[in-house]
Parts: sequence; C-alpha cells; structure tokens
Amino acid sequence: MSAMELIPGLPNDIARECLIRVPYNNFSNIASTCKDWKVEIHLPEFFRHRKAAGCSKHVMVMTQTRVSPRGNFGLKCQAMLVYRLVLCEPDTGDWCELPSVPELSDGLPMFCQVVGVGSNLVVMGGLDPDTFEVRNAVYVYNFISARWRRGADMPGVRRIFFGCSSDLDRMVYVAGGHDGDKNALKSAMAYDVAANMWVQLPDMERERDECKGIFHLGKFHVIGGYCTERQGQFESSAEQFDIATFQWSPVQDNLLLTGTCPRTCVAADGKLYMCREGYVTRLEGDTWTPIAELPVEVCKTAHMCAWKDKLLVIGSWSFGEPHTAYVLNLRSYTWSRMEVGEEYSGHVQSGCYLEL
Repeated sequence: MSAMELIPGLPNDIARECLIRVPYNNFSNIASTCKDWKVEIHLPEFFRHRKAAGCSKHVMVMTQTRVSPRGNFGLKCQAMLVYRLVLCEPDTGDWCELPSVPELSDGLPMFCQVVGVGSNLVVMGGLDPDTFEVRNAVYVYNFISARWRRGADMPGVRRIFFGCSSDLDRMVYVAGGHDGDKNALKSAMAYDVAANMWVQLPDMERERDECKGIFHLGKFHVIGGYCTERQGQFESSAEQFDIATFQWSPVQDNLLLTGTCPRTCVAADGKLYMCREGYVTRLEGDTWTPIAELPVEVCKTAHMCAWKDKLLVIGSWSFGEPHTAYVLNLRSYTWSRMEVGEEYSGHVQSGCYLEL
C-alpha cells in the first residue's frame, strides 16, 4: 500500500468516506491493519468528519452492578455488590459490557466516577471494595485501541463523592467531595487526558460534598452539595468555573430547592434538567418547571443522562428492584420504553456520555 493511498485504487477522499463508516467497536481493527489507517483515525479531523457525515454513535457508559444468575437485584438482595462497566446505545437499545480494568478484574471501586473525553473513558476514585479505603487511582480506556492504561493519580488529599465533568474533548474537571475523615472540600483541579497531567484550579468559595459537576455552555458548573458542619443537608447554591478567565463566578444562590440532591441534574439542549417529586423538570429562569411525569417504573431514579434532544432515565419502581430505562423526547415530551435484558437490570451508580 502506498503511503499516499489509504485504500489501493481509490482516491483518499473516497477511502476516508469508507473509514468513517466503520463501527466504533471496530476502531482497534482499523488501527492494527496498517500504519496509515492508524494515523488517520487518530486525527481530530477523522471524528469531525465522522460526526458531520452523521456516522458517529451516541453511547452511554455506566457503572452497574452485576446481576447474579438467580436474578438478585440491587442492594436489597445482594450482600456484596460488584460493579462493572456497561455501554448502552440509546438510539438502538443495544447494551454490552466493556472490558474490565486489568487491575480491577474483581470489580470497580464503589462510588467511582466515569467521564467521557473524546474517544476516551476515564474512571476515577471510589472506595476499595475490600478495605473501603478512598482511592485516588485513574484509569483511561481508549476506544480506538480498545485498551486500558493507568493515568496519573488524582493529586492532593484523597477525595470521594466529588463533582466531575468534561468538555468532551480533552479536559476533565473535578471539584468538592470529602476526604477520608469526611471533611467537605472546596478544592478543584483539572485532568488533561492527552498529556496525562493534573492542573490545580482555584478553590471554590464553599465546601461541596456530594455535589454534581456539569460542563454547560463553556463553563464547569458545580451544583449543590453540603459543608462539613451540615453533612447530608444539601444546599441550593452553585458555582461556575469559567475556562477562559480561569476564575470561579460568584455563588449562585437558590438554584435548587434547599435539601435537594443534585444527582440527576443534567444539561441538554442548552438547558438544565433534573428529576424532582415524580417529574422531569427544566430550569426556566429561576424556576424548575415540570415538563413530564416520570413513568412509574423509573420513579426511583438512579441515573439520568442526556444526548442531543433526549434524556435517558434509569431507575426502578421501588428500592432494590430491577432497573429499567426510558427515553424522553424533549421535543414532543413523550416517553419510549427501552428494552433492557435482565443482565443489565442492576443498580446504576454513575455514568457519562460519549459520541464515537
């Protein structure tokens, strides 16, 4: 094969049209076929072209409990939960399990966070399932090579229940949480996945344990949480880190109702959404307006994720019961039930979105 010819006998622009149509789960086969193809799919232009041509796929990656063969579900039925990574294509309803982290073949750390960054999946922190010690380890799965690598450890004090999100391109942002002594934190940092390097950010104004991190309209939003002295009493405020100015905005009070856990808060279609009191609500001005009643099967919502003009809601009708999934169309406000096999009906703890 000529160095200037991606596919023998075809112009390179036609060859690229062929390559961008290869399913993402075959990227590693492309990369191992020849040097020219490997170089091609690592170019940023490859994914931009793939997206513009409508060939990219929307995927959700979640940490989910493994369901036993006897059909046990959730916390109510299993003495020891084992979490693994599962991938869902909400447009097709297809589910699969991702390769396990080599160092974590017996299960993921409990309460670890997962973030999608470009063609990478980042797994951070959590509790060691054997010792319950807070971990600061970082693992990165690359969908092009289909391989895991160990990333640079999270610096500073070991934290858990932090808020995190990414710009979907290169950077992961982390803020808040608590240390091993349950002291709430207001420190923040950013992880450059490509450079495998952490950067310290200015501190937030307030401590925020169990906060929610969202990257929205070019800013890293840290929503809710609580301070050390008011453990478990969620406050209503939020802070925003402006990437361009490298500064935090003044605290935005009363974004949430006092006492509201921000776990289900997501950004979609340029707006903020969250589940509250049996409804999906949208922030309009200073008011969270109900837009759709939750189906009873997911009224105990464990996880919500957004892509384009849709929301994926996963939950159960009662604590400890099998989880199922529904998709809300934000144009028509109509629900569609996603068929979920028993193998993927375990409890979902965290998740993220990628476009591959």
